[in-house]
Amino acid sequence: MESFPAILILLAPYILSIAAFIILLDQISYLKKKRSAPGPNLVLPFIGNTISLARNPTSFWEVQSAMAKPSDVGFSVNYIIGRFIVFIRSSDLSRKVFANVRPDAFHLVVYPFGRKLFGERNILYMMGQEHKDLRSRIAPNFTPKALSTYIELQQHTILKHMKSWMQFPESNTKPFPLRFLCRDMNLETSQNVFVGPYLSNESRKRFEVEYNLFAAGLTALPIDLPGFAFRNARVAVPRLVETLAVCVENSKSKMKSGQEPTCLVDFWIRGAEAEQAREKLPLHTSSTEIAGHLFDFLFAAQDASTASLLWAVTLLDSHPEVLERVRKEVAGFWSPESDKLITADQLREMRYTEAVAKEVIRYRAPAAMIPHVAGEDFPLTDRYTIPKGAIVFPSVFESSFQGFVDPYRFDPDRFMEDRQEDQVYKKNYLTFGVGAHQCVGQRYAINHLVLFIAMFTSLFDFKRYRSDGCDEIEYLPAIYPRDGCKVVVSLR
Repeated sequence: MESFPAILILLAPYILSIAAFIILLDQISYLKKKRSAPGPNLVLPFIGNTISLARNPTSFWEVQSAMAKPSDVGFSVNYIIGRFIVFIRSSDLSRKVFANVRPDAFHLVVYPFGRKLFGERNILYMMGQEHKDLRSRIAPNFTPKALSTYIELQQHTILKHMKSWMQFPESNTKPFPLRFLCRDMNLETSQNVFVGPYLSNESRKRFEVEYNLFAAGLTALPIDLPGFAFRNARVAVPRLVETLAVCVENSKSKMKSGQEPTCLVDFWIRGAEAEQAREKLPLHTSSTEIAGHLFDFLFAAQDASTASLLWAVTLLDSHPEVLERVRKEVAGFWSPESDKLITADQLREMRYTEAVAKEVIRYRAPAAMIPHVAGEDFPLTDRYTIPKGAIVFPSVFESSFQGFVDPYRFDPDRFMEDRQEDQVYKKNYLTFGVGAHQCVGQRYAINHLVLFIAMFTSLFDFKRYRSDGCDEIEYLPAIYPRDGCKVVVSLR
């Protein structure tokens, strides 16, 4: 009987031949999908350009953009972990993808393996009439009256956290990163705005622990085994929803007693009661369902918002003339010594500060790309059809530097009344999306950024701590300053 090594030597030519054949098929499959589209002509078997993406995501996407830029097609292709991808630079083509989210075209993904974390019932993955019905239920939660209620809650939380930053031993003299401080501030703001008084101190602490587990799992490898970050995130979600469901029940009791809404869930329940009074079928009104959607909102209000706050500080530091104009405008309405809050009417009057906020999210669109999956073959252009199963990346970031006047210049005046570039170049301003899945809370998000800018610049003198590459973009998965926005702050 021959030994195993001898058998292996005999079989080696066949094994190598089979492996070579599989590799060839993989390469042929890629080239068939690529056709004449810009992109690498040869890719590593099975893993493609995964190493380049993992090593330096910013450089990887810059290369994809560079491949798409000189061509008139407006997109490029590549191959990542066995998946064919299409990167879209053209604003027109990005809008085409956003406008065709439906079962037989594109399916919104947003985060890799998100369905395992969020579940199939997440609003991100809904389509058709069910999605329209849910959005119609959500819209009344962001009326001017509701937003006025939230503005007060937002300010109390922002001021509380900013004042606590000055208690750090390193404040006044040493730089510290704002990233996690702003993340914690945003999480508490969302808790206060969405479920208000219904979270006890003990529930808040437990919620923060669970949410941090969830956040860590978003960027982890999708290993669904005990002890791994992805598993921790997956099991944290139902516990978070369970906590929010208790808040919904408490809100229902309060609204039945005839009290006025004081947070978002109250407005939601009040709207559901109004529908019941009109004898309409109250969809999405079970406590667990509402809690699930509240978690969706809370998540949406975290990562992108935190990134925008950091970019606001970074860009104001590097543009002192803009900072001076913001401080002058805000001082006409509010000062830290006034012991009053900014009203909704005053916030609307801060037109330049709002223009700064809009320019921040144009210049550094926090959700730089919005991944979709092609549910079927889709004719993107007259000459190219995206193959079924491809992951498509419409680039909001790239669109932000098309059309606008001098787009690579940080220029808030472009959003003032005399220029209105957000309307003139509306097709390029895709920060909040387009179509059925356009962000329903965009006014809330803008308000939050304006309030943060107004209060941060009025409370603090600040100086960015400059180091090599500190302002380079880092994907986490929203885009952040690479150093987490290190600053030295002191009270003004």
